[in-house]
Amino acid sequence: MKQVHVIGAGLAGLSAALSLSAAGWAVTVHEAGPAAGGRCRSFFDQELGLRIDNGNHIMLSGNHAVQAYIAEIGAQDAFQAGKTALFPFMDVGTEERWVVRPNAGRFPWWIFSNSRRVPDTRLSDYLDMARIARIKDNRPVADSMRRGRLYWRLLEPFAIAALNTSSQEGLARLLGAVMKETLLRGGKACIPLLPKEGLSEAMIDPAIATLQARGAVVRFNSRIAELTVESGVVVALRGPDGSIPIESGDAVVLAAPARVAADLLPKLIAPDAFEAILNIHFRYDAEPVGPLKEAGFIGLTSATAEWVFVKPGHVSVTISAANAMVDDPARSIAMDVWPNVVDALGLPPEAKDAMPPFRVVKEKRATFAATARQEQRRPKAKTALAANLALAGDWTDTGLPATIEGAIRSGRTAADVILSL
Repeated sequence: MKQVHVIGAGLAGLSAALSLSAAGWAVTVHEAGPAAGGRCRSFFDQELGLRIDNGNHIMLSGNHAVQAYIAEIGAQDAFQAGKTALFPFMDVGTEERWVVRPNAGRFPWWIFSNSRRVPDTRLSDYLDMARIARIKDNRPVADSMRRGRLYWRLLEPFAIAALNTSSQEGLARLLGAVMKETLLRGGKACIPLLPKEGLSEAMIDPAIATLQARGAVVRFNSRIAELTVESGVVVALRGPDGSIPIESGDAVVLAAPARVAADLLPKLIAPDAFEAILNIHFRYDAEPVGPLKEAGFIGLTSATAEWVFVKPGHVSVTISAANAMVDDPARSIAMDVWPNVVDALGLPPEAKDAMPPFRVVKEKRATFAATARQEQRRPKAKTALAANLALAGDWTDTGLPATIEGAIRSGRTAADVILSL
């Protein structure tokens, strides 16, 4: 039986391992840390006294690789999905609230309805936004359409969340790739998928269980410190217990973060500029009403916070493209964000002076910067550096920004490279 070593147990590595184990390969997954999942995992926070996700992720029904992954690991019941697409928003500066509700079909009749679209927008605005899907050059999101109310109240929040890069630098064509598979396919492709419990329970633990049921070995605290490449093939790995030989006919999938992959393969050209994400978790039992209750989250404009998620026993806030504030003290960040949460939840103003216990999770290198320069540095899954090696990760050339959908696709692509050897 052919053997493959998968380095990294994030979603890219797990996706590759699942595909290769299903094809009959003997799979060993090496994870440097004590748990799988990478940026998509849950843990118990002692200070808050509850289990939280390290970050917040919105997956949509149009993410077909995500859907296939969930089906393969039998985790459909671990998600809550609404019957329709809806995205509540609030402008904290003006206190205006609105809900974007795309209709299910491909013909976007929702843009003709004042109750479904961004207030005070025009039909021409939406036609302008739709043209982003045809952009092929390196223009940034900020130059992709007229900067009117639709831009500020829908496109930019969506772009920053998808690209984790400022709209002045983030590539419009990467945003367009996301739009083509979701918003431009109608509301049926835009229904949010949120875990009922946590990311680990929904996407990681079932994947590990599926792999182990197929005979795969998952090794935690197993950092691969070196790849030995001779005559154009990987011949050995160096793990915590010494050398691991790679026999003829066997293979390796390198699914570590970009900076780790570049350390293991010094000749690899990979993204080398990154953007931070901040997630702030407040221990607070919220009682949302209206669209916020239905959706489970709300997007904010004119605020420090960008997305607010209401979860069991706590409220979580996400701030993307956060390089400018990631080094600020945790308490300072929480104090800036809590008033936005109060506004989003419709709490009385005096609640702003009673900030609950919090946890700030800083991911300084959460994703590669979705800029023209970094896009040029994204490698293909198949690499000339070693014939029996494939690369996986949302930082590889997936055609998408650094998303869960891109990570899972990259794993499938890497597995296809190995299967073609």
